[in-house]
Amino acid sequence: MNRITLITGASRGLGRNTALSIARSGDDVVLTYRSRSEDAEAVVAEIKAMGRKAIALQLDTGNISSFASFAKRLQTELRETWQRETLDCLVNNAGHGDVAPLAETTEAQFDALCNVHFKGVLFLTQALLPLIADRGRIVNLSSGLTRVSYPGFGAYAAVKGAVEILTVYMAKELGSRGIAVNTVAPGAIETDFGGGAVRDTPEINKAFADMTALGRVGLPDDIGPMIANLLSEDNRWVNAQRIEVSGGQSI
Repeated sequence: MNRITLITGASRGLGRNTALSIARSGDDVVLTYRSRSEDAEAVVAEIKAMGRKAIALQLDTGNISSFASFAKRLQTELRETWQRETLDCLVNNAGHGDVAPLAETTEAQFDALCNVHFKGVLFLTQALLPLIADRGRIVNLSSGLTRVSYPGFGAYAAVKGAVEILTVYMAKELGSRGIAVNTVAPGAIETDFGGGAVRDTPEINKAFADMTALGRVGLPDDIGPMIANLLSEDNRWVNAQRIEVSGGQSI
C-alpha cells in the first residue's frame, strides 16, 4: 500500500518540489494551496503522469477557524480516493515572508507571520492528528535564519524559532504513537518566497552565497528530495531534530 503525504503550500516553490520528489519516491500526495488553484492542479497532473495518485485542496493555513472543516473534507477525500481513513505523513510547509526591520514591523505583519508559521502549524497538526496513522511522520519547515541574522527577517525568524521548539514537544508527546517529528531548516533558496528576494536580487543572492561553504545559494531541488528521504522508512530513527539544509551556511 502506497503511503500518503499531505503537504501544505505545495502549488509552488519548495512545497511543489517536495510533492514531486515524494511522488518520484513512489508515494501519493495531498497538496494544499491558498489561491493558486491552476498551479496546484498542474502539480497534481505532473504527479498523476508518474503513475501516482494526487489531489489538491484549498486551505488558508493562517485561518485557524477553518481547520476543523478542512479535516472533515480531507477525511472524505481519503475515503473516496484511497479507500482509507488515514494519511501517513504531514509536511507543514506553507509560508510567506514579510521583510521589514523590527522597528518598522507592524502588528498586522507579525500576526500574519505568527498565524501561518506558528499557530497554523500547531493547530492544523492538532486538527489532523486523528487522521495521521500511527508510526507516521511530521516535518515542520523552519529556516536557516534562526541561526544567522539578515536585515528585515527578524519577525519571520522569531516565529520559525518557535516552530523549532514546538517540533521538539510534538516529538515527545506523539512518541507514544510512534510518530516522528522533525524540523527541516533550508538556507537561502532561489524561489519566489519573499517576492523572490534571493532569486531576483543579485546583492542578496551574493551575500548568502558568500556566507555558504559550498559557494552558492540553494535551489528547490536541494530541498525537496531531502524531505522525501527524511520521510522514508530508512530514517525512522531520526526524531526531534533540526536538520539544516543550507550547503553550510555561515559555518
